[in-house]
Amino acid sequence: MKLQSSLRLFLLLICSIVSTHSVAQTPASPENPFVMIQDAASVTFDRIKNEKALIASNPEHLRTIMRENLLPHVDYKYSAFMVLGNQARKVPKQQLGEFVNVFREYLVTTYANAMGYYNDQTVTFEPSTDITNKKIVTVRALIQEAGKPDIKVAFKVRKNRKTNQWAAYDMVAEGISLLSSKRSEFESILRQDGIETVIAMMQQKIDSPINLQITDVAQ
Repeated sequence: MKLQSSLRLFLLLICSIVSTHSVAQTPASPENPFVMIQDAASVTFDRIKNEKALIASNPEHLRTIMRENLLPHVDYKYSAFMVLGNQARKVPKQQLGEFVNVFREYLVTTYANAMGYYNDQTVTFEPSTDITNKKIVTVRALIQEAGKPDIKVAFKVRKNRKTNQWAAYDMVAEGISLLSSKRSEFESILRQDGIETVIAMMQQKIDSPINLQITDVAQ
């Protein structure tokens, strides 16, 4: 439940970025994590806007958009291993690969379902910082909505040693880490029932249909 709430906040922030920035404003810049976060959002939600009729007739299309436009900017492999923590050492290599693949689709599904919670929020980013020689950077922002308390959010963005590309691997919303929440949820299940049970839990979520709740898209 905590993971889903954090991911909802993630999508709300991404939506907010799109509502307050022009899509054509800044070209893609995988070398700059601050620009990357905003640019990924612009491309993703511009496509949602242009394909809203298709989404209304086939909500499952949201998975395609998430997979093609948002997922490339998420380091799901690193996130998956972070979720497993020390338990990763006890998992056979074949099952480890299966977990990573299912975790990827689990994120895609959760992202797609989270779209139904957008309600015209706005966002303010802290100024960019110097990323020289940095491998991990925190991109902080503040989500604001009329009549509701402000929400502090921080993206954890990591630079891949092999590709030198930046990708998000965690988000902290009001002090709650997405990865830490999921690790806590899975820890006892992994220890008592094994990784097969965790994979089955995620697969059940993946197999459920996308629940379209976005008023603007559904019209």
